[in-house]
Amino acid sequence: MKIAIAAAVTLCVACADVAVAQVQPPQDRINTALARAKQVGIPVSLLESKIAEGKAKGVSLDRIAAAIERRASNLEHASQVLKGVQGTGDADLAVAADALESGVSDAVLKAVSEAAPRDRRAVAIAALTQLVQMGHASDVALARVRDALKGKPEELLNLPAQEGRGRGRGQDSVPQSDAGNAGSGNGRGNAGNGGPPASVPAPGQSTQPTKPTPPGVGRPTDPGRGRGN
Repeated sequence: MKIAIAAAVTLCVACADVAVAQVQPPQDRINTALARAKQVGIPVSLLESKIAEGKAKGVSLDRIAAAIERRASNLEHASQVLKGVQGTGDADLAVAADALESGVSDAVLKAVSEAAPRDRRAVAIAALTQLVQMGHASDVALARVRDALKGKPEELLNLPAQEGRGRGRGQDSVPQSDAGNAGSGNGRGNAGNGGPPASVPAPGQSTQPTKPTPPGVGRPTDPGRGRGN
């Protein structure tokens, strides 16, 4: 009897919390998420950057609040998965949250985090996430990343692009029903075209933007134009 009463009280409290969350103003929801992040040791800067990005794009505060709550939850989950991994930094935590949101399993995320050296961990997690977004199963993506980690750093950076070219040649193809979903993910990085993570320049490339070619330069002339053709 006492157990039944305790369960009923717990259910009532949970329902009350949900009701409060539904009527809570967006800014209060954001503040609650930030407070929770501080409490569990999540870098608040990882959430504040998302808030600033949303406001800069003119996104409604209600949608920002929902996104921050979801992001905070993924970051907290990622911190639990990476607990015990030596030298985990903010960048590692951010890409780990991306991986979980893309469907990477806890076990695979933990495995790739432990397999990658500290200075290559974020790139390894990002590459694995891109492979999953391209249609690979988590364990297959993990095997690809582990193989790339044995080689030079550029092999890991170029791994998604190489996998994309392999699929173009019919290797390890995605079933037709999944083809439309390859590279969809959450919009982070360049998973759609199989390139390296957007924040990581490809080997040998400058980080400075290239200048556009002026009109007409390097283009063959067409003697037939301007003569009524």
